[in-house]
Amino acid sequence: MREKICFGGTFNPIHHGHLLCARAVAEAVGAKTVVVFPTGLPAHKPEDAGLASPQHRLEMCRLAIAGVPGFEVDDREVRRSGPSYTIHTARQLKQEGWNEVNWLIGSDMLNVLPSWHQAEALLREVGFIIMARPGTKLAWSTLPPAFQALRKNVVEVPQIEISGTEVRRRVGARLPIDFLCPPAVCRYITEHQLYQNSLRR
Repeated sequence: MREKICFGGTFNPIHHGHLLCARAVAEAVGAKTVVVFPTGLPAHKPEDAGLASPQHRLEMCRLAIAGVPGFEVDDREVRRSGPSYTIHTARQLKQEGWNEVNWLIGSDMLNVLPSWHQAEALLREVGFIIMARPGTKLAWSTLPPAFQALRKNVVEVPQIEISGTEVRRRVGARLPIDFLCPPAVCRYITEHQLYQNSLRR
C-alpha cells in the first residue's frame, strides 16, 4: 500500500474535478493520503497573466480540503524561490524520509512529460501515476522509450468536465461557479475579486 501520493499543479483555482479524480486514484492504488502541492512559479507558464498569486492559490487549496480526511496541502513549492520543478520536490521528500514518491499527472501532462526539467532523472526519482479519463487516447507512440514503462501506471478517473479555464471564464463573465469549486473556494474568489478580468485573457 502506498502511504501517500502527491498531486501537483497550479490549481488556478482548485475545483471539484481535481479533488474527485485525486480521490479516485488514491482509492484505486490504496493510498491513505493525497498531498496537494500548489506550484509557486510554474515553469511551463511563468508569465501567465491569468494566474492568481501563489499565496491565493495556496489558500484556496487549504480551504478546499479543510477538514476532509485523506487530503493534505504542502506549501514548499510556494515558499521556494524560482520556478517550481517536480524533481526538486521529490528529492526533498526523500531527504525527509519518504521511501518512495508517487506523483499524479493528467493524461495531458504525460504527452509533455519528456520536456519537464531533468525528465529522465525525474523518472528515476518519481513513480508517476497517470490519470486517464475513460476513452482518453494516450499518445504513447510519440514518447521516448524511457517513458513507455509508464503504461502500467495508468488509472482511469471519472469523466468530470470541469476545468480551471472554465471556472475563470465564468467568473470573468459574472456567472456563478457554485458546484464547480468547494463553497469555501467560491467565497474566497468572490471576497478577493480573483479572475475578474478573465474574459480579456
